[in-house]
Amino acid sequence: MKVGVCGTGRMGGSIAERLLAVGHEVGVWNRDTAKTKPLVDAGAKAFASPAALVEGCDVIIVMLLNDTATDAVYHGVNGLLKAKLSGKLLIDMSTIQPDTMKSVGNAATKAGAAFVECPVGGSKVPAREGKLFGLVGGSDADVARARPLLEQLCRRIEHVGPLGAGATLKLAVNLPLLVYWQALGESLTICKPLNLPAERLIDILSDTAGAPAAMKGRGAIIAKVLGGGPLSETAFGITAAKKDLATAVQFAASLHAELPVAKSALACFEEAEKDGLGEADATTVSVHWTRRKPKT
Repeated sequence: MKVGVCGTGRMGGSIAERLLAVGHEVGVWNRDTAKTKPLVDAGAKAFASPAALVEGCDVIIVMLLNDTATDAVYHGVNGLLKAKLSGKLLIDMSTIQPDTMKSVGNAATKAGAAFVECPVGGSKVPAREGKLFGLVGGSDADVARARPLLEQLCRRIEHVGPLGAGATLKLAVNLPLLVYWQALGESLTICKPLNLPAERLIDILSDTAGAPAAMKGRGAIIAKVLGGGPLSETAFGITAAKKDLATAVQFAASLHAELPVAKSALACFEEAEKDGLGEADATTVSVHWTRRKPKT
């Protein structure tokens, strides 16, 4: 199958690697063409525009950073919606506002495409191994068409409703984990007087009811950075995490709901970004909080 990947950042690039590994012909497009070069070297074909990618592939997987990028890539000159979409399948895996997902999805289906949203849980390694958690929205028929390909990318697929439902649930999934990384930083801060080694402290905090499953994979990495080691490889950056929290807060406001804890955590991620940690892994916000000077 000819599968195009529109947006080859950390996650999009890893998904493209997975598609190549399982034998698909893979096309790629990214605004920064340097991010497509490793994929081209691995056997993918680069396309000059999103529209060209659509016309050269049977299925297009979209993985974009935010709503602004989504609007530009779908509606811009030579954007996805400018292509001949009849008969094509678009699978959008971006984490964006539910209303944005519904808008671009409805526009695509009106133009004759099948459209499925599938925001995913997981980072680069699960993406390369086909072990993402897919939160799917769309019609039964479109989801059925997309499922065989999604099964090659995801360890679990949940069809949770019509377009917009997947985007909504993805925001709900990310919110508590991102809040936890900030809360962990606050826990570490009040433990400073104990002068415990970083590895021991993280091991204790990880073996408690309050620790999420993610601590099994990230705890040792956090301990190394907390103990003065270099920043780890980024799986999910602070800037991307900040965007997800901001999107959740904005979506809640559209429902006339409030997210006071998420809003406070968002301010902390924004501060870490301003301090130059935007490209660092989201877990770094925990260590950052222990090292910052209190505001006066």
